[in-house]
Amino acid sequence: MDYAEILKVLAPCGLSCGTCLAFDGGPVQRHAAGLRAALGDNFGFWAERFAAMNPVFEDYGPFREKLEFLASGSCTGCRGAGGLFTACKVGPCSREMGADFCFQCAEFPCDRHGLPESIEPRWRRNNEIMREKGVEAFWELARDRPRYP
Repeated sequence: MDYAEILKVLAPCGLSCGTCLAFDGGPVQRHAAGLRAALGDNFGFWAERFAAMNPVFEDYGPFREKLEFLASGSCTGCRGAGGLFTACKVGPCSREMGADFCFQCAEFPCDRHGLPESIEPRWRRNNEIMREKGVEAFWELARDRPRYP
């Protein structure tokens, strides 16, 4: 994958937007849409009947609500209209600083990211690897990793 294609799926922080649960066109969205189609619009009726045989189907309504969200592909990433995590300042900051990735900014690492403590170390490590090895090499290392380790 070339640099321009990587920019479509890799956020300035180094997290993969492309594998996020809400990314439009990502694997989660595609699989959820497939499951929704396979179950069909009337599965709620059948879930009520199946609940008599297996109580797991008693909670089909909330499951269907989550499935609809996952199948919607509601996000285009922080390079697009914005990500799910609205407190994150990395996307707007990278645009303001004229950088595709945080490591390309003279102020990296900084405290303007807005990331929670649990994600900050990944942000720093991802960008340090990109600075050392290059964006394309980082993508080769990161593309098959789970989004939620």
